Amino acid sequence: MSALTLRVYGLLIHNGQILVSDELIKGQRITKFPGGGLEFGEGLKDCLIREVREEMGIEALDPHHFYTTDFFQQSSFHSSPMQVVSVYYTFRVADPDAIPVVQVPFTGITGPGDQEVFRWLRIEGSNPEELSLTIDRVVWGMVRG
Repeated sequence: MSALTLRVYGLLIHNGQILVSDELIKGQRITKFPGGGLEFGEGLKDCLIREVREEMGIEALDPHHFYTTDFFQQSSFHSSPMQVVSVYYTFRVADPDAIPVVQVPFTGITGPGDQEVFRWLRIEGSNPEELSLTIDRVVWGMVRG
């Protein structure tokens, strides 16, 4: 049986940088845009606002649709057929400098269990290969223009 998962991600741009999340997910090191799975009964913008609140402890303000996946993408985390549809929103926060960030990827992630840290990635001069997920790399190209 095949399945579908809807994911919602946020693009927070500040001072020529974009926020990324370095996460340990099921034992894998993944660098991606902040966000996660849509819960049943939840709207897409509500999902983004919830994910930002849960992951960063701040409010996502003024979300605007940026991109929805328009190609087939198999989930990287499921061995059975699972199509991923990702929806990206730009958003802002009251004080981007108040977000706790690290300078070196995965700094402070230790031991088992899912964990994450955030860092700013320069939009100019950074390599899209720094992002782990195919869909995020497509969006990275769109952000860079």
